[in-house]
Amino acid sequence: MIGESSKNISSKAVSVSLKKKVRSFFAEDFFRSHIVRWLALFIGAANLANWAALGIFIQPVDLPIIIHYNVYFGVDMLGDWKNLFLMPAIGLFLFLVNLSLSLYFYQRRERIASYLLLIATLMIQLSLIVASASMIIINY
Repeated sequence: MIGESSKNISSKAVSVSLKKKVRSFFAEDFFRSHIVRWLALFIGAANLANWAALGIFIQPVDLPIIIHYNVYFGVDMLGDWKNLFLMPAIGLFLFLVNLSLSLYFYQRRERIASYLLLIATLMIQLSLIVASASMIIINY
């Protein structure tokens, strides 16, 4: 009985500590900036839209589908339908890396570099949406 209550107390302490750490992370000056909030919101929405569009329009098939199309040479890569989901995954990875780099530069008082990283990430996300849309159009 005593062992169980000490486990509950320690697990509650760990969860409270984790909650405090997460709250303090998002309470930083970086996340209070309106520019950072709006850019992160647009980047997240673009990445989510990319996942949703591919999830809706790309259906599991046994045949290979077109993965890459070149204007000069035509279709130059075929593959499994799952390979198309690599684009939004790369976009999500780049978002997380650039967000952490942006936080690093923001803490070092390099705010312009921080904003430029987030703007570049938004441009990458929009480019990936265009690429995903062209793959959807080519395949269906």
